[in-house]
Amino acid sequence: MREIVAGLAAAAVLVAGCGPPPTTTGTAGPSTPPYSAPRTTAASPTASPQALESAYEKVISDVLPSIVQINTKVGLGSGIVFDTQGHIVTNAHVVGQATQMNVTIATGGPPRSARLVKSFAGGDLAVIKVDRPDGLRPARFGDSSKLRVGQIVLAMGNPLGLSGSVTNGIVSALGRTVTEPQNPDSPGATIAGAIQTSAAINPGNSGGALVDLSGHVIGIPTLAATDPDLGGGAAPGIGFAIPSNTATDIARQIVKDGRVTNSHRAALGIRGSTVIGSDGQPSGVGVAGVDRGSGAEKAGIRAGDVIVSINGKDTSTMALLAETITTLKPGDHARVGVIRSNGRTETLNVTLGQLPGD
Repeated sequence: MREIVAGLAAAAVLVAGCGPPPTTTGTAGPSTPPYSAPRTTAASPTASPQALESAYEKVISDVLPSIVQINTKVGLGSGIVFDTQGHIVTNAHVVGQATQMNVTIATGGPPRSARLVKSFAGGDLAVIKVDRPDGLRPARFGDSSKLRVGQIVLAMGNPLGLSGSVTNGIVSALGRTVTEPQNPDSPGATIAGAIQTSAAINPGNSGGALVDLSGHVIGIPTLAATDPDLGGGAAPGIGFAIPSNTATDIARQIVKDGRVTNSHRAALGIRGSTVIGSDGQPSGVGVAGVDRGSGAEKAGIRAGDVIVSINGKDTSTMALLAETITTLKPGDHARVGVIRSNGRTETLNVTLGQLPGD
Protein backbone atom coordinates (compact mmCIF):
# COMPACT_ATOMS: atom_id res chain seq x y z
CA MET A 1 0.00 0.00 0.00
CA ARG A 2 1.30 3.45 -0.87
CA GLU A 3 0.17 6.78 0.56
CA ILE A 4 -1.49 9.47 -1.53
CA VAL A 5 -2.97 12.88 -0.86
CA ALA A 6 -6.65 12.73 -1.71
CA GLY A 7 -7.74 16.35 -1.43
CA LEU A 8 -10.24 15.14 1.19
CA ALA A 9 -10.41 15.14 4.96
CA ALA A 10 -8.67 11.77 5.15
CA ALA A 11 -5.43 10.70 3.52
CA ALA A 12 -5.74 8.00 0.87
CA VAL A 13 -3.66 5.11 -0.26
CA LEU A 14 -2.90 3.84 -3.72
CA VAL A 15 -4.36 0.39 -4.20
CA ALA A 16 -1.21 -1.47 -5.11
CA GLY A 17 -0.98 -3.22 -8.44
CA CYS A 18 1.16 -5.67 -6.53
CA GLY A 19 -0.24 -8.49 -4.48
CA PRO A 20 0.41 -12.09 -3.47
CA PRO A 21 0.38 -14.88 -6.04
CA PRO A 22 -3.16 -16.03 -6.87
CA THR A 23 -4.37 -18.92 -4.76
CA THR A 24 -7.93 -19.36 -5.99
CA THR A 25 -9.77 -19.14 -9.29
CA GLY A 26 -13.21 -17.56 -9.68
CA THR A 27 -15.99 -18.93 -11.82
CA ALA A 28 -18.74 -17.25 -13.80
CA GLY A 29 -21.15 -17.77 -16.62
CA PRO A 30 -21.61 -16.49 -20.18
CA SER A 31 -19.75 -13.57 -21.69
CA THR A 32 -20.79 -10.07 -22.70
CA PRO A 33 -21.61 -8.79 -26.17
CA PRO A 34 -18.98 -6.59 -27.83
CA TYR A 35 -18.13 -2.99 -26.94
CA SER A 36 -20.34 -0.52 -25.74
CA ALA A 37 -23.85 0.75 -25.63
CA PRO A 38 -25.28 3.73 -23.74
CA ARG A 39 -26.02 3.05 -20.09
CA THR A 40 -29.59 2.02 -19.36
CA THR A 41 -31.34 1.79 -16.05
CA ALA A 42 -31.80 -1.60 -14.44
CA ALA A 43 -33.29 -2.70 -11.14
CA SER A 44 -35.84 -0.24 -9.81
CA PRO A 45 -35.23 1.09 -6.29
CA THR A 46 -38.51 -0.59 -5.33
CA ALA A 47 -37.47 -3.97 -6.74
CA SER A 48 -37.73 -6.95 -4.43
CA PRO A 49 -34.58 -8.41 -2.82
CA GLN A 50 -34.90 -11.38 -5.16
CA ALA A 51 -35.02 -9.10 -8.22
CA LEU A 52 -31.97 -7.18 -7.03
CA GLU A 53 -30.13 -10.42 -6.35
CA SER A 54 -30.98 -11.63 -9.86
CA ALA A 55 -29.69 -8.36 -11.30
CA TYR A 56 -26.39 -8.82 -9.44
CA GLU A 57 -26.07 -12.39 -10.69
CA LYS A 58 -26.70 -11.37 -14.30
CA VAL A 59 -24.19 -8.50 -14.21
CA ILE A 60 -21.50 -10.73 -12.70
CA SER A 61 -22.20 -13.49 -15.21
CA ASP A 62 -22.03 -11.01 -18.10
CA VAL A 63 -18.99 -8.95 -17.07
CA LEU A 64 -16.63 -11.23 -15.17
CA PRO A 65 -15.40 -13.03 -18.35
CA SER A 66 -14.09 -9.62 -19.51
CA ILE A 67 -11.92 -9.15 -16.40
CA VAL A 68 -8.37 -10.46 -16.31
CA GLN A 69 -5.62 -10.90 -13.77
CA ILE A 70 -2.27 -9.37 -14.76
CA ASN A 71 0.88 -10.89 -13.28
CA THR A 72 4.29 -9.23 -13.55
CA LYS A 73 7.56 -10.31 -11.92
CA VAL A 74 6.85 -8.06 -8.94
CA GLY A 75 3.12 -8.40 -8.35
CA LEU A 76 -0.37 -8.59 -9.74
CA GLY A 77 -3.37 -6.46 -10.61
CA SER A 78 -6.45 -6.47 -12.78
CA GLY A 79 -7.40 -5.42 -16.30
CA ILE A 80 -10.40 -5.12 -18.62
CA VAL A 81 -10.58 -6.63 -22.11
CA PHE A 82 -10.94 -3.63 -24.42
CA ASP A 83 -11.39 -5.14 -27.90
CA THR A 84 -11.27 -8.37 -29.90
CA GLN A 85 -7.65 -7.70 -30.95
CA GLY A 86 -6.46 -8.51 -27.44
CA HIS A 87 -5.97 -5.01 -26.03
CA ILE A 88 -6.49 -4.73 -22.28
CA VAL A 89 -6.80 -1.48 -20.34
CA THR A 90 -5.43 -1.26 -16.81
CA ASN A 91 -3.65 1.10 -14.42
CA ALA A 92 -0.11 2.22 -15.19
CA HIS A 93 0.90 1.33 -11.63
CA VAL A 94 -0.24 -2.26 -12.19
CA VAL A 95 2.19 -2.58 -15.09
CA GLY A 96 4.95 -0.62 -13.34
CA GLN A 97 8.25 -1.01 -15.16
CA ALA A 98 7.28 -4.31 -16.80
CA THR A 99 7.09 -4.68 -20.58
CA GLN A 100 6.16 -8.37 -20.52
CA MET A 101 3.52 -9.99 -18.31
CA ASN A 102 1.06 -12.90 -18.07
CA VAL A 103 -2.71 -12.53 -18.25
CA THR A 104 -5.34 -14.95 -16.94
CA ILE A 105 -9.09 -14.54 -17.52
CA ALA A 106 -10.95 -14.20 -14.23
CA THR A 107 -13.18 -17.14 -15.14
CA GLY A 108 -10.19 -19.46 -15.56
CA GLY A 109 -7.95 -20.92 -18.22
CA PRO A 110 -4.19 -21.02 -18.78
CA PRO A 111 -2.09 -17.83 -18.56
CA ARG A 112 -1.43 -15.93 -21.78
CA SER A 113 1.68 -13.89 -22.47
CA ALA A 114 1.17 -10.18 -23.07
CA ARG A 115 3.27 -7.10 -23.76
CA LEU A 116 2.99 -3.44 -22.88
CA VAL A 117 1.67 -1.22 -25.67
CA LYS A 118 1.97 2.07 -23.79
CA SER A 119 1.63 3.56 -20.30
CA PHE A 120 0.27 7.03 -19.64
CA ALA A 121 1.78 7.76 -16.26
CA GLY A 122 0.11 11.16 -15.94
CA GLY A 123 -3.33 9.53 -15.87
CA ASP A 124 -2.31 6.18 -14.31
CA LEU A 125 -3.58 4.28 -17.34
CA ALA A 126 -1.96 1.70 -19.58
CA VAL A 127 -2.81 -0.64 -22.45
CA ILE A 128 -1.29 -4.09 -22.84
CA LYS A 129 -1.89 -6.65 -25.60
CA VAL A 130 -2.07 -10.42 -25.30
CA ASP A 131 -0.28 -12.47 -27.92
CA ARG A 132 -3.26 -14.84 -28.35
CA PRO A 133 -6.58 -12.94 -28.26
CA ASP A 134 -8.86 -15.81 -29.22
CA GLY A 135 -11.74 -16.23 -26.80
CA LEU A 136 -11.30 -12.84 -25.13
CA ARG A 137 -14.61 -11.02 -24.60
CA PRO A 138 -14.52 -7.20 -24.69
CA ALA A 139 -16.36 -5.42 -21.91
CA ARG A 140 -19.08 -2.89 -22.61
CA PHE A 141 -18.10 0.59 -21.45
CA GLY A 142 -20.80 3.02 -20.33
CA ASP A 143 -20.98 6.81 -20.27
CA SER A 144 -19.53 7.93 -16.92
CA SER A 145 -20.84 11.47 -17.44
CA LYS A 146 -24.34 10.12 -16.75
CA LEU A 147 -23.51 8.64 -13.35
CA ARG A 148 -25.62 9.63 -10.36
CA VAL A 149 -24.68 9.63 -6.70
CA GLY A 150 -26.44 6.69 -5.09
CA GLN A 151 -26.24 4.33 -8.07
CA ILE A 152 -25.45 0.74 -7.15
CA VAL A 153 -22.09 -0.43 -8.53
CA LEU A 154 -19.98 -3.58 -8.37
CA ALA A 155 -16.16 -3.68 -8.27
CA MET A 156 -14.67 -6.66 -10.10
CA GLY A 157 -11.03 -7.71 -10.01
CA ASN A 158 -8.45 -9.81 -8.25
CA PRO A 159 -7.93 -8.38 -4.74
CA LEU A 160 -5.08 -10.07 -2.86
CA GLY A 161 -4.83 -12.55 -5.72
CA LEU A 162 -8.38 -13.84 -5.22
CA SER A 163 -9.27 -14.13 -8.88
CA GLY A 164 -12.69 -13.01 -10.03
CA SER A 165 -13.77 -11.34 -6.79
CA VAL A 166 -16.78 -9.00 -6.68
CA THR A 167 -17.76 -6.35 -4.10
CA ASN A 168 -20.77 -4.07 -4.09
CA GLY A 169 -21.48 -0.49 -3.08
CA ILE A 170 -22.78 2.78 -4.44
CA VAL A 171 -21.44 5.84 -6.21
CA SER A 172 -20.65 7.95 -3.14
CA ALA A 173 -19.54 11.15 -4.88
CA LEU A 174 -18.45 12.44 -8.27
CA GLY A 175 -15.77 14.84 -9.46
CA ARG A 176 -13.15 14.07 -6.80
CA THR A 177 -9.50 14.96 -7.39
CA VAL A 178 -6.96 12.52 -5.94
CA THR A 179 -3.17 12.54 -6.17
CA GLU A 180 -0.86 9.55 -5.86
CA PRO A 181 2.67 9.74 -4.46
CA GLN A 182 5.57 9.56 -6.86
CA ASN A 183 7.96 6.67 -6.29
CA PRO A 184 9.58 3.95 -8.42
CA ASP A 185 6.39 1.86 -8.43
CA SER A 186 3.83 4.67 -8.75
CA PRO A 187 3.59 7.29 -11.50
CA GLY A 188 2.44 10.01 -9.08
CA ALA A 189 -0.65 10.71 -11.16
CA THR A 190 -3.31 13.27 -10.31
CA ILE A 191 -6.72 11.95 -11.28
CA ALA A 192 -9.36 14.57 -11.97
CA GLY A 193 -13.07 13.82 -11.89
CA ALA A 194 -12.59 10.56 -9.99
CA ILE A 195 -15.59 8.49 -8.93
CA GLN A 196 -15.80 7.88 -5.19
CA THR A 197 -17.39 4.56 -4.30
CA SER A 198 -18.22 2.53 -1.21
CA ALA A 199 -17.47 -0.75 -3.03
CA ALA A 200 -14.46 -2.34 -1.34
CA ILE A 201 -11.18 -1.83 -3.22
CA ASN A 202 -8.08 -3.73 -2.11
CA PRO A 203 -4.56 -4.38 -3.46
CA GLY A 204 -5.03 -6.31 -6.70
CA ASN A 205 -8.32 -4.58 -7.58
CA SER A 206 -6.40 -1.84 -9.39
CA GLY A 207 -7.12 -1.82 -13.11
CA GLY A 208 -10.34 -3.83 -12.75
CA ALA A 209 -13.89 -2.74 -13.41
CA LEU A 210 -16.47 -0.64 -11.60
CA VAL A 211 -19.73 -1.74 -13.17
CA ASP A 212 -23.32 -0.47 -13.06
CA LEU A 213 -26.38 -2.73 -12.92
CA SER A 214 -26.75 -2.59 -16.69
CA GLY A 215 -23.43 -4.42 -17.01
CA HIS A 216 -21.49 -1.40 -18.30
CA VAL A 217 -18.01 -0.55 -17.05
CA ILE A 218 -18.24 3.00 -15.73
CA GLY A 219 -14.88 3.24 -13.98
CA ILE A 220 -11.50 1.65 -13.24
CA PRO A 221 -10.88 1.13 -9.50
CA THR A 222 -7.52 2.72 -8.72
CA LEU A 223 -7.30 4.09 -5.18
CA ALA A 224 -8.46 3.21 -1.69
CA ALA A 225 -8.45 5.41 1.39
CA THR A 226 -6.82 4.91 4.76
CA ASP A 227 -7.64 6.44 8.11
CA PRO A 228 -4.64 8.20 9.73
CA ASP A 229 -6.29 7.74 13.12
CA LEU A 230 -6.06 3.98 12.60
CA GLY A 231 -2.34 4.14 11.91
CA GLY A 232 -2.87 4.06 8.17
CA GLY A 233 -5.35 1.21 8.30
CA ALA A 234 -8.05 0.91 5.68
CA ALA A 235 -10.89 3.40 5.84
CA PRO A 236 -13.90 1.24 4.93
CA GLY A 237 -16.10 2.41 2.11
CA ILE A 238 -13.85 5.06 0.53
CA GLY A 239 -12.38 4.14 -2.83
CA PHE A 240 -11.77 5.96 -6.10
CA ALA A 241 -12.09 4.98 -9.75
CA ILE A 242 -10.99 6.61 -13.00
CA PRO A 243 -14.13 7.48 -15.03
CA SER A 244 -14.76 5.21 -18.02
CA ASN A 245 -14.94 8.17 -20.42
CA THR A 246 -11.38 9.12 -19.48
CA ALA A 247 -10.14 5.54 -19.66
CA THR A 248 -11.67 4.77 -23.06
CA ASP A 249 -10.45 8.05 -24.57
CA ILE A 250 -6.86 7.36 -23.50
CA ALA A 251 -7.06 3.67 -24.46
CA ARG A 252 -8.39 4.45 -27.96
CA GLN A 253 -5.51 6.86 -28.56
CA ILE A 254 -2.95 4.28 -27.46
CA VAL A 255 -4.53 1.54 -29.60
CA LYS A 256 -4.74 3.81 -32.66
CA ASP A 257 -1.48 5.77 -32.40
CA GLY A 258 0.68 3.79 -30.00
CA ARG A 259 0.73 6.72 -27.58
CA VAL A 260 -1.44 9.44 -26.05
CA THR A 261 -1.70 12.27 -28.55
CA ASN A 262 -4.10 14.49 -26.58
CA SER A 263 -4.17 14.23 -22.79
CA HIS A 264 -6.74 17.08 -22.48
CA ARG A 265 -4.78 18.04 -19.35
CA ALA A 266 -3.05 21.33 -18.58
CA ALA A 267 0.62 21.41 -17.61
CA LEU A 268 2.76 24.06 -15.95
CA GLY A 269 5.98 22.54 -17.20
CA ILE A 270 8.04 22.15 -14.03
CA ARG A 271 9.56 19.31 -12.03
CA GLY A 272 9.58 19.85 -8.32
CA SER A 273 8.85 18.63 -4.82
CA THR A 274 7.28 19.88 -1.61
CA VAL A 275 9.44 22.21 0.46
CA ILE A 276 9.26 21.93 4.27
CA GLY A 277 9.57 25.22 6.15
CA SER A 278 11.41 25.95 9.38
CA ASP A 279 8.22 25.20 11.30
CA GLY A 280 8.13 21.66 9.89
CA GLN A 281 5.10 22.40 7.70
CA PRO A 282 4.88 22.35 3.86
CA SER A 283 5.63 25.82 2.51
CA GLY A 284 5.55 25.48 -1.27
CA VAL A 285 6.82 23.56 -4.28
CA GLY A 286 10.53 23.82 -4.92
CA VAL A 287 11.29 23.94 -8.65
CA ALA A 288 14.01 21.41 -9.49
CA GLY A 289 13.77 21.83 -13.25
CA VAL A 290 11.77 23.60 -15.96
CA ASP A 291 10.73 21.89 -19.21
CA ARG A 292 12.21 23.44 -22.33
CA GLY A 293 9.63 25.48 -24.26
CA SER A 294 7.02 25.18 -21.51
CA GLY A 295 4.78 27.95 -20.24
CA ALA A 296 6.81 28.04 -17.05
CA GLU A 297 10.06 28.64 -18.94
CA LYS A 298 8.51 31.35 -21.11
CA ALA A 299 7.13 33.13 -18.03
CA GLY A 300 10.51 33.14 -16.32
CA ILE A 301 10.10 30.41 -13.68
CA ARG A 302 13.55 29.03 -12.85
CA ALA A 303 15.07 26.15 -10.93
CA GLY A 304 15.42 27.22 -7.31
CA ASP A 305 12.13 29.14 -7.25
CA VAL A 306 9.43 28.08 -4.78
CA ILE A 307 5.87 28.14 -6.11
CA VAL A 308 3.44 29.15 -3.36
CA SER A 309 0.17 29.84 -5.21
CA ILE A 310 -1.72 29.54 -8.49
CA ASN A 311 -4.49 32.05 -9.16
CA GLY A 312 -4.38 33.00 -5.50
CA LYS A 313 -4.86 29.41 -4.30
CA ASP A 314 -2.29 28.02 -1.88
CA THR A 315 0.05 25.39 -3.35
CA SER A 316 2.01 24.45 -0.26
CA THR A 317 2.51 20.88 -1.51
CA MET A 318 3.16 19.24 -4.87
CA ALA A 319 -0.20 17.47 -4.54
CA LEU A 320 -2.06 20.77 -4.10
CA LEU A 321 -0.25 22.26 -7.09
CA ALA A 322 -1.13 19.24 -9.26
CA GLU A 323 -4.76 19.30 -8.14
CA THR A 324 -5.04 23.01 -8.92
CA ILE A 325 -3.61 22.48 -12.40
CA THR A 326 -6.21 19.78 -13.11
CA THR A 327 -8.97 22.40 -12.75
CA LEU A 328 -7.46 24.38 -15.67
CA LYS A 329 -7.16 23.69 -19.39
CA PRO A 330 -4.30 23.84 -21.89
CA GLY A 331 -4.00 27.44 -23.07
CA ASP A 332 -5.44 28.94 -19.88
CA HIS A 333 -3.56 31.80 -18.25
CA ALA A 334 -2.52 31.33 -14.63
CA ARG A 335 -1.06 33.73 -12.08
CA VAL A 336 1.77 31.87 -10.39
CA GLY A 337 3.14 33.19 -7.11
CA VAL A 338 6.83 32.39 -6.61
CA ILE A 339 9.52 33.11 -4.08
CA ARG A 340 12.87 33.62 -5.78
CA SER A 341 16.11 32.23 -4.40
CA ASN A 342 16.95 35.72 -3.10
CA GLY A 343 13.70 35.78 -1.08
CA ARG A 344 11.86 38.20 -3.38
CA THR A 345 8.19 37.39 -4.04
CA GLU A 346 6.79 37.73 -7.58
CA THR A 347 3.60 36.86 -9.46
CA LEU A 348 4.18 35.57 -12.99
CA ASN A 349 1.61 35.13 -15.74
CA VAL A 350 1.92 31.66 -17.28
CA THR A 351 0.16 30.28 -20.34
CA LEU A 352 -0.38 26.62 -19.55
CA GLY A 353 0.69 23.91 -21.97
CA GLN A 354 -0.61 20.38 -22.35
CA LEU A 355 0.41 17.43 -20.22
CA PRO A 356 2.44 15.22 -22.55
CA GLY A 357 1.26 11.71 -23.25
CA ASP A 358 4.71 10.13 -22.94
